[in-house]
Amino acid sequence: MALTVIGSIALDSVETPFGKREEVLGGSASYGSVSASFFSPVNLISVVGTDFPEKYFKMFSKRGIGTSALERKKGKTFRWKARYHYDLSYAETISTHLNVFTGFRPAIPRNMNSKGNLLLANIDPELQDWIFERIKPSGLVACDTMNLWIENKKKALLKLLKKVDLFLLNDAEARQLSGQRNLLEAARYISDKGARMIVIKKGEHGALFYSRGLRFIVPAYLLETIADPTGAGDTFAGGMIGYLSKRSRITDKSLRRSLVYGSILASFAVEKFSIEGLLKITPEDIKNRYEHFEKLTKF
Repeated sequence: MALTVIGSIALDSVETPFGKREEVLGGSASYGSVSASFFSPVNLISVVGTDFPEKYFKMFSKRGIGTSALERKKGKTFRWKARYHYDLSYAETISTHLNVFTGFRPAIPRNMNSKGNLLLANIDPELQDWIFERIKPSGLVACDTMNLWIENKKKALLKLLKKVDLFLLNDAEARQLSGQRNLLEAARYISDKGARMIVIKKGEHGALFYSRGLRFIVPAYLLETIADPTGAGDTFAGGMIGYLSKRSRITDKSLRRSLVYGSILASFAVEKFSIEGLLKITPEDIKNRYEHFEKLTKF
């Protein structure tokens, strides 16, 4: 089943203790769509400026990511500049310039399939809801978020939860949204607000899946080298939803495996800067890491 990804595309300037990159591809939609493209056809909805490098359009096309709804608008592309210290779970934002992403309301192509799945990658929940109402998807709807929206757009976010099937957020955000310290209690609170399935991402400690009928945890894949954690959560979401879009139906088994694939794709992403780690791998690399993951977790 085709997957539509809506989110931001940015040019990131990132510094970590292990290196530095200027003006490289970033944004939630970039990581999510490239990750999902290993499993499923992807349609991308976002906006970039006239300064957006042509090489990235070619990369999307090469990976089978549809860009008919990727608008090129007069002006500058969204830019984010940040620095990580040795605590890679926290990014020190130096500057954020939304540029053409300010007030973005995309034109939805008529050929965008409402019967497909939808990933509302991390952006303003009011825009996520606006997109949802115009596509009216009948497939699986997943939604990612962040602390900024919980703090400033909580009402809109809670409204959106009633419409989505799968809600993703990290552990700090789950506690922030729910007011609960215990993650199971936080997941239960979010479930009561309408989301049928919840994934709480815990960074290097893995992820927790929660629904009324299934509880499941998956560890993060063990790595010796990490270069840049930017986009790890977006990559996880794309890998998970991309894998589910590949399945003819969603079962407990496929849900469990989707979390593993999300973790594996994220592990490739953080080994390099930007999406470099995702562009250098093949389906065979993913398969090998999946088999190694099984060995690491079997008991």
